[in-house]
Amino acid sequence: MDQALGTIGKYGKFLVIPTLLVLVRTHREATWVLLAFAVAQVFLLISSWLLYFNVPVAWATSKMALTRYAVFVTYLDQGIMSAVVAAIFWHLKPLAPSRPLFYVLAGISLLALGNAFFLFVGRTGHVVGVVMISMAIFWALPRRYRLVTLVVPPVLILLAVLSFENVAQRFVFTKTEISNFSSGVGAATSEDNRLDFWKGSVETIAERPLTGFGVGSWATEYNKLQKLNFPGHKDLGIGSNPHQEYLLWGVQLGVGGILLLLGFLSSIMKDLLKMDEPIARAGQSVLVALVISCLFNSSLYDAYIGYFFCLSLGVLLVYGIHGRHRPQMTE
Repeated sequence: MDQALGTIGKYGKFLVIPTLLVLVRTHREATWVLLAFAVAQVFLLISSWLLYFNVPVAWATSKMALTRYAVFVTYLDQGIMSAVVAAIFWHLKPLAPSRPLFYVLAGISLLALGNAFFLFVGRTGHVVGVVMISMAIFWALPRRYRLVTLVVPPVLILLAVLSFENVAQRFVFTKTEISNFSSGVGAATSEDNRLDFWKGSVETIAERPLTGFGVGSWATEYNKLQKLNFPGHKDLGIGSNPHQEYLLWGVQLGVGGILLLLGFLSSIMKDLLKMDEPIARAGQSVLVALVISCLFNSSLYDAYIGYFFCLSLGVLLVYGIHGRHRPQMTE
């Protein structure tokens, strides 16, 4: 019961979205909410760059502040957040009321991309960054040329590997870890642990594909499975997760749980498609980033990054609902 209640509490962050939709009732209120969100993200980006240039940042509480330039969370979380924020500012710049502010928003977007690729070494953040750029290029091209964007992601990855040492090192390291795991000599590294968790999760889902093992059951079932194969296995804590959101829902709720999560994501996409283009594209970028992030992390289960995604989607949905057909940038 402790595990179940703890897990339900973690997923309480979903309530951020309907809470915003209920409390924010006018275009003016939605504008202030969006502005507050934007200012907070700019503050976070600037704080990271200050840490990089060895400027004391009294409000930095992360244990990785001095070594990885993360302000409040881990470098993994903030790398993903930076890539998402870059997309949000880029797509919202047509809403700027003046040309100078338009360029300011574009500059913040580029600053956030630099944050994701240059400062942080999180591989998920790099992948999300590549996808965010690819989506922006896709929308910027005329429809007849959009098929060209199929080659954009691999080209961008190659450029990132050649241009940023952080990216190159992490991708090479990933290849080595996967190779070692496949040959049975994997060490207790990030990638090796993930592969082990995913393999165990798939086996667990296969045992009860329809009902799952209940909310909060992942660690218990994984430990049980590992002890059958490796009697000396050291149990993971009850708050552990497989670093893959879809498999986590599958173990807890069965295949129906995975479909439920996909249904939630699809319903948000459906709502975003009805909104004005800047908000629709910003929201779709956030949603795609969440889908990708959930492939490599339990991003909705985790505290900080989960709140970031729910808050970002809630803010954009609220503004999209109350800001339809508003006049955009003027000279």
